[in-house]
Amino acid sequence: MPDQVAGSIRAEITKGRWSTTVPGRDKLAKEFGVSGKTVEAALRALQKQGLLESQGSGRRRRIVEKMNTATPSLRIAILTFDPLLLTDGYMIKLQHQLSAAGYSAFFTKKSLTELDFDVKKVSRFVAQTKADAWIVGSAPRNVLEWLAEQPIPTFALFGRRHGLPIAGVGPDKNASISEATRRLLDLGHQRIALIARKSRRLPTPGAGERVFLKELADHGILTSNYHLPDWVETVSGFREGLEALFRITPPTALIVDEAQFFLAALQFCANRGLKVPGDISLISTDNDGHFEWFTPSVAHIHWHRQPVISRIERWAANISRGKKDLRQTLTKAEFIEGGTIGPVPA
Repeated sequence: MPDQVAGSIRAEITKGRWSTTVPGRDKLAKEFGVSGKTVEAALRALQKQGLLESQGSGRRRRIVEKMNTATPSLRIAILTFDPLLLTDGYMIKLQHQLSAAGYSAFFTKKSLTELDFDVKKVSRFVAQTKADAWIVGSAPRNVLEWLAEQPIPTFALFGRRHGLPIAGVGPDKNASISEATRRLLDLGHQRIALIARKSRRLPTPGAGERVFLKELADHGILTSNYHLPDWVETVSGFREGLEALFRITPPTALIVDEAQFFLAALQFCANRGLKVPGDISLISTDNDGHFEWFTPSVAHIHWHRQPVISRIERWAANISRGKKDLRQTLTKAEFIEGGTIGPVPA
């Protein structure tokens, strides 16, 4: 909530509503319909960002003059992984909060999927798009390596960014994936497969995938491509990949990366007459608003979206003031044991 109030105050400053100082805490609390404590936290956050300056106890905070010139001119392009993500609630919220903060934030005409994750195509697309900064979602390593070498500021929203000189944020899922895998093992499962995109599997498994494979190995399971299967990232390719997985030695549990793939896997199981969790256990590595309507409840890894959006806002504020920001942060994630997992079938 303080982050949202800070964004609203920043937007009003950008529009020129207040020229020298912002109103006091009580007046702002009444206007935004929040507590004085929330407003105070928002004002302190704006101070840390250099947008406001304290003038002493009991006095209104002064607006830093350069705020009004640097922020509105910043054009931020948002390059998503897949066109489907344009309808995702938190991506829309991200764009809205950046726009409310005075930036010209827009989704690009093409996604990474439509650019075939090809560095040459991405480079041409970046050159053709008028933007002062980029936010790139879930990009593979080779694309992030190229972006990190470019002079234009870029923010890696998720993606395989570790060790690169590029700003980024994402949930820290490793411990949760480890916990979810151990829970399945405790329930007697050994034939467990993790369904993940190609960019998470190749050229080498990502951090979360390595954690999963290590848990299996620590329990004496000889891992192979069966546990981290290959599949073509199309609707038919997903189905064919699961059919191949179930053809000879059907898994008793699936951990599925990304909520849309979890829903597709759930439908696949239903079409085969498999009961969840009676015949097969399912875990999603993401949370989704639709899960609240599921019975039984969905076993998943939960993480909050707002800290991710807030980190991107702070990055945008830094670069709009000419401050270099390459910090990578992780947000908290936790495994929620829902009703889609159970003991291994007899």
